[in-house]
Amino acid sequence: MTALGELIGIDERTVLVLGQELDVGRGQPDVGNALVHRAGETLVVVDTGVTETFRAALREAVDRIGPWSRALFLTTHGHPDHVGNNDLADGLGVPVEHWVPAPDLDQMRDPDAYWVRSFERVEGMAPLPAPALAGPALVSLFRPYRPFGATTRTYEERPLERIRIGSARFTGWTFADGAVRVLRSQGHCAGHVIVHLRDCGVLHLSDEGNGACGAMADADQLKIQTALGAVALLFEEGEAALLTDGHTFAVRRGAEVVVPFLDGLLEQAAALQSAALELTRGDGPVRPSAFTARYAEAFAGLGGGGANPNAMFTAMMAVNQLHELGLRPESADADAPWFRPALQRGD
Repeated sequence: MTALGELIGIDERTVLVLGQELDVGRGQPDVGNALVHRAGETLVVVDTGVTETFRAALREAVDRIGPWSRALFLTTHGHPDHVGNNDLADGLGVPVEHWVPAPDLDQMRDPDAYWVRSFERVEGMAPLPAPALAGPALVSLFRPYRPFGATTRTYEERPLERIRIGSARFTGWTFADGAVRVLRSQGHCAGHVIVHLRDCGVLHLSDEGNGACGAMADADQLKIQTALGAVALLFEEGEAALLTDGHTFAVRRGAEVVVPFLDGLLEQAAALQSAALELTRGDGPVRPSAFTARYAEAFAGLGGGGANPNAMFTAMMAVNQLHELGLRPESADADAPWFRPALQRGD
């Protein structure tokens, strides 16, 4: 068993700080893992988690990998379990840059609205209170919540770069003379990025690997799968050696470990889509609550889990799967039936 804030040393200048799973019943927020690295004299902090306990662990990791004379804070995406301690950048006493994705600014400023919208999509499909209550109740677990600091700016204020790593091609931004590469992925949510640390061979997937199907309202299934395939290629070609992420409490080492893991997620995505298709065959309506229950059984049967598995996220995944199959709700009412739109033929 791991503990919140446990440090895993990757090498003498790189540490993974472990988070924890979500447990709403116990009032426990999930906390995304953070990566702390030194590139030359630059301290690199990828995500900052949330809670005072995690903040103290981050500071311990920061001190462990010194010395450094400047700092670079990188936010992979705007969910509260990854940004709560971003103001830590303000107290280091050295020149600091902090970069966040522009598409996630709205949810970082107003996380209540983001989660209310997410829960409105699954009203009647999961055992949740009214979305207007469930959203703020969830967000209230993430304290302190300090997503911005004095130096916060958006990646998109920098010129977009074409980045080639081996035979893979990305767009994104480089830092520390190319030792740190921020690669746009935008699958788990609208602004998501992944981070490649060139000198130690670490690829930080953050939340792009949180299961075979994205749950958030702004998730993009194709981008998730494209990111997983591109990352697998980096390991096959030896351009990356170690995989870390936001919610798996371990370091995966070597292509022989990482590639089967990534391929497994892609295989699950295809199998889950096939299972969902079988559940929606026919011309009749699909009741989302009934679909979600059967979808959860199929998901469990495929060995699916992902980060923080629970009924809430399963229902969110189910809605995304219905959209991906081309179905649309009859109305905005809770648990309204979904149909495949009729196709009009011209004369």
